[in-house]
Amino acid sequence: MKIAPRDRAARVAATVRNLLLKPSGLVTTTVNNGEQWDAPNGWAPLQWIAVQGFGYYGQEAAIGNRFLNNVQTLYEKEHKLVEKYVVEGEGLGGGGEYALQDGFGWTNGVTLMLLDTYCACTPG
Repeated sequence: MKIAPRDRAARVAATVRNLLLKPSGLVTTTVNNGEQWDAPNGWAPLQWIAVQGFGYYGQEAAIGNRFLNNVQTLYEKEHKLVEKYVVEGEGLGGGGEYALQDGFGWTNGVTLMLLDTYCACTPG
């Protein structure tokens, strides 16, 4: 759905790149005070929303590839997918009201969608 004028979408994309895009994906906020939604954490569904939104306007930002690399790196170390990831570097996300959850559905689903979007893999 394209509801924003192109010039506004370009300004939003520039702001996202400047403030929220980190080496391993997007942070939700620039605030870092130990809460689960705060930096340095990144959440799979927000990566997917951003990838889709940027794509609607031809504003590629490498968000999906950065996040996939983060998921792959952590999977190789921990042998699992998790609820949230550190995107200002790499690693297990943290903070908030409860312990980090393993095998979280939205991470699984978004990872599959990003692989489908970016990977030229062939089965078999």
